Amino acid sequence: QVQLVESGGGLVQAGGSLRLSCAASGRTSRSYAMGWFRQAPGKEREFVAGISWRGGTTSYADSVKGRFTISRDNAKNTVYLQMNSLKPEDTAVYYCAADGLDRWPSTAVADYDYWGQGTQVTVSS
Repeated sequence: QVQLVESGGGLVQAGGSLRLSCAASGRTSRSYAMGWFRQAPGKEREFVAGISWRGGTTSYADSVKGRFTISRDNAKNTVYLQMNSLKPEDTAVYYCAADGLDRWPSTAVADYDYWGQGTQVTVSS
């Protein structure tokens, strides 16, 4: 089992920045690809960004390319999401997720085995 805890969410004005963190505990000795997802009220959970175990492969949703950056520090068992140039449409609960495998970061919710509780990000216009 892997436990994930997100932090760093909050309220920010449009154009501002936030950095989300996801701390992993439990069976962190295994190699996991990691992802960030988000869910706005009344909408389905959607992929935001993903990163392979060693960090050499990353992927992003088109809506966040050039604004968000995913990274990880395996020594600290932590994954980050740096969010710049935030827009009101980025408002959502952001979730960290761990894939049970080390592979190209999947964009599918169903491919991730472990999830955090989520952290709220609100961007005001």
